[in-house]
Amino acid sequence: MSRLLLLVALCVSLPVGLWADVLILRDGTRVQGELLSIRNGVIEFEERRGRGRTLRLDREEVARIEFDSDATDDRSFAGGGSGGSGGRPSGMRERQVTVNANVGWTDTGIDVRAGQTVYFESTGQVRWGRDRRDGPAGENNSPQNPNRPIPNRPAAALIGRVGDSAGEAFFIGEEQGAIRIRSGGRLFLGVNDDVLDDNTGNFRVVVHH
Repeated sequence: MSRLLLLVALCVSLPVGLWADVLILRDGTRVQGELLSIRNGVIEFEERRGRGRTLRLDREEVARIEFDSDATDDRSFAGGGSGGSGGRPSGMRERQVTVNANVGWTDTGIDVRAGQTVYFESTGQVRWGRDRRDGPAGENNSPQNPNRPIPNRPAAALIGRVGDSAGEAFFIGEEQGAIRIRSGGRLFLGVNDDVLDDNTGNFRVVVHH
């Protein structure tokens, strides 16, 4: 199977709502929307038509992705390429952040802009309940909990947020693939848990931005 080549063009001057990425599947289906992330061989793509559902597809199902031709910041991405780890472009700035499990949100000191691509490398473990200890990927087979910042993602996983709105929370986990930031503002990191007082431990995160 040939390697999926993604020519990534990030539009930094236009709001997210104006982007028109096109996901082209191997069966010829074309889906218009927005690329959210490429992590661990899984492509997350938000469909714009109808209810705007989020598609999660194995990269082998995807022939290619066409990006907004009006973009001005051209970067190429191919998994395992010659840039940084996991296809990360070289020359990015780095900042190390300690994310304590008993703190709601940790300020990274990084301001991001809408459309910016950010990469994360995370290690460490947190204890978030009796006999519950997990790394950045979070709990295996984690049930949905509406009280968590991201209810349908694993408990205790590493998550991020931009600005003060809880609605801007996004999943990071332990993967190192590209994550496109939807809106501009200060970047915060946290743990996907609804009760923090009994938590201990931390994640050590390197943010490439």
